[in-house]
Order: sequence, then C-alpha cells, then structure tokens
Amino acid sequence: MQFFTIGVFNSSEDEFFQKLVENNIDTFCDIRQRRGVRGSKYAFVNNQRLQKKLSELQIKYAHIIKLAPTNEIRQLQKDVDLVNKELKTERKQLGTIFKYQYKTKILSGFNFENFFDQLDNAGSSRVVLFCVEEIADACHRSLVAQQLKD
Repeated sequence: MQFFTIGVFNSSEDEFFQKLVENNIDTFCDIRQRRGVRGSKYAFVNNQRLQKKLSELQIKYAHIIKLAPTNEIRQLQKDVDLVNKELKTERKQLGTIFKYQYKTKILSGFNFENFFDQLDNAGSSRVVLFCVEEIADACHRSLVAQQLKD
C-alpha cells in the first residue's frame, strides 16, 4: 500500500482532480475535522461535491475524523500564525506546539493497525491523505504521513 498527501489551496478544481487521476489514487482519506471550505473558490472540496466527483472517478472516500486535530489543537496553530503574521493559506510549516499536541493527543491514540486493515479490506493500494493546506509540512497530514512511514 502506498500513501500520498494532497492539499487544495492554490489548486484549481481541474488540477486537484487531475493529480488524483495521474497518481492512480484509489482511496481518498479526508482527515479534516470540518468537511467544508468557506467561499466558492474551493467549494469543489466541500463534502457532497467532493464525494460525488470522487465517485465519478471511481475513487473510494473515507472520512477519518479521528485523525483530525481538535479545536484546541487547531487554535494553538492559529495563535502561532497570528504571532508570525502568517495566513493559513501561506503557512510553510506547523508550529512546534501544534506538532507536539497533535502527536500526543491524536496520533498516540489512533489505531493504525485497524486503519491498515480497513484499507486492506477495501482493496486500497494507492491512498491519499487530504486536508486543505497546499504544503504538506504546513498541515497535520505530514505528521500522519510520517507516522505511516515509521
């Protein structure tokens, strides 16, 4: 099983879905807490539209909310972004406090064995982890990907 990551910021709808097709993704794991994005620019990744398009592309969809950061952990990153005067859409990396809290409170309690079993049972071979940030290191999906690699 191979894992990939994808974000949506700074991608058009066509570019976003083309990346999935070009990489032969068969399973899309949405690891966002909220499955919507404000505004029309990225409305194509809002829950219902996203799942409809993935179905048309014959890509399985799973919402893995247990991998989403809590509101409290997200607020820690918002505070760091405020101090750094950095917008979420322009962030290059996660703050140390976010990484520590996410690893401690989310990853440490996540059942990766069960996750692998579910993917295996679904016949998944090329799996993408999705959240919104363009750069993986600016998003919790990079921490999940590193854990999967380890």
